[in-house]
Amino acid sequence: LVMTSITPFGKTGPYSNYKGYELNCFHGGGEGFMLPIESQHPDREPVKGGGLEPDCACGLSAALTTLAAVYRMRVTGIGQHIDVSKQDVLMTLVGLEVSHYAHSGMVRTRHRRKAVMAIPVECEDGFIMITPFPDPQWTAFAHFTGNDIWAEDERYTSLMNRWQNADEINSTVDQWVKQYKKEELFHELQAELIAAAPVNTSKDIVDSPQIDGRGFFNEVEHTKAGKLKYPTAAYKLAATPSSLERPAPLLGEHNRMIYSERLAYCRHDLIKMAESGVI
Repeated sequence: LVMTSITPFGKTGPYSNYKGYELNCFHGGGEGFMLPIESQHPDREPVKGGGLEPDCACGLSAALTTLAAVYRMRVTGIGQHIDVSKQDVLMTLVGLEVSHYAHSGMVRTRHRRKAVMAIPVECEDGFIMITPFPDPQWTAFAHFTGNDIWAEDERYTSLMNRWQNADEINSTVDQWVKQYKKEELFHELQAELIAAAPVNTSKDIVDSPQIDGRGFFNEVEHTKAGKLKYPTAAYKLAATPSSLERPAPLLGEHNRMIYSERLAYCRHDLIKMAESGVI
């Protein structure tokens, strides 16, 4: 048997019996201590990252380790218990900060977290994330933006030195991107092998030519809502392809199928169950 447990602090250890909710796990993992990046307010409280980041990170970690354990079981016949601690998983998001403290005693905070283009920058019609961290990408980015000195001066030619001059670089990039639309700039940067991604709105995703080409959305007719686009799976499996063929049911739409056909209740049984409040 392969069994996976996902708990706030793991099944063993000093916090294993503690209750923990999303906020506890997120801040226990340390990321909140680093947010918001480059805060200008020393008394500002820590904040939680948006959406369901903790659950997504832990779900991904659990899925990968469980698949590895299942593969090992099929080869060896030996099962395992996978013990996933949300706090441990979330600490990987601040692995650099943990490493700095462990090896040099340095404590990085949201007030001292200088980084080059660490947050999305605003274009003419929205935001884009640009991350040319490897040196070859940085050199290409320097020439693309017309800042050739960034590719030549030692103040910018290494990642550590760029961090030291992050304020200057970020300010220049903030002004430079305003002349572009985000999709236009994204494709131009891609053509130069520079890592970047537009920050898409829900409408951008629905109207995306790439997503349309992959057939990610299916149009399904709903009795009350009419024809709507529904998202399908984010991947395509050759042997077991998924499909979306019917919309969400109306209230009570499948009662007869479930109670009479699948569970084999007769009309008299259903009346008694309704009178007793069971259904």
